Amino acid sequence: MTSLEKIAAFSMDYFSLKGKVAIVTGANQGLGMGYAVAFAKAGANLFIPHYTENVEDVRRLIEAEGRRVHFIRGDLTERAMIRKVVDECMRVYGRIDILVNNAGTNHFAPFFEFPDEEYDRVVELNMKTVYFLSHAVAPIMRDQGGGKIINIGSALSYTADRKCPAYVTAKHGVIGITRVLANELGQYNIQCNAICPGFIKTDVNRAVSDDPEFYQHITNRIAAGRWGDLDDLMGTAVFLASKASDYLNGADIKVDGGFSCVL
Repeated sequence: MTSLEKIAAFSMDYFSLKGKVAIVTGANQGLGMGYAVAFAKAGANLFIPHYTENVEDVRRLIEAEGRRVHFIRGDLTERAMIRKVVDECMRVYGRIDILVNNAGTNHFAPFFEFPDEEYDRVVELNMKTVYFLSHAVAPIMRDQGGGKIINIGSALSYTADRKCPAYVTAKHGVIGITRVLANELGQYNIQCNAICPGFIKTDVNRAVSDDPEFYQHITNRIAAGRWGDLDDLMGTAVFLASKASDYLNGADIKVDGGFSCVL
């Protein structure tokens, strides 16, 4: 196909996820729910590993799009659970096209008082699980002829804040893992990229976003003049999961309203 023919062949179908199967960890709430519902709207079926009980909201939203969703509850820091997620998804759907490593946690405490066990817990889920689940899914994508891995970084993938050393360490590590996977898996038509959200209003961070002084301090650093909403991330997720991003690999995309470019 010539260059002109390729240009003429481009269409919005490049962004379609019709017939695809996506694993989105922790998608029963918050940002993960946004990614999962976006995929359903683009045509994908969902497989959602989750830790907390509430799944009815995301189930309703996905099924309203006429798509299937399957849930599995457990602790992704356990290696046996990672294997169970992959095996169960293959049993239910027979393929895995998209993996979003979204599940995460945090703990806040001053550096000198930060508990060792909390450091281990946060790094284990936010960083090490990203590597191990990707490692388990990649052979399936390779044998299928390709796939998409989307890791979730943070504004704190590039800088540091006080009282969350484990989270900062893990989110820096997610960028490194993203580049490793892109380098190792690109030859198999598997693209790995990261979304790095800025300050997004969710139930999880309500304790800090409801603090007027902190909220305004952060808002003053955001070029857009507001905190993000869940739907601000959904388009980026669909792009990275679709054919439209086939030549994007190893990138970390900041969806932060301009937070990272304001002094």
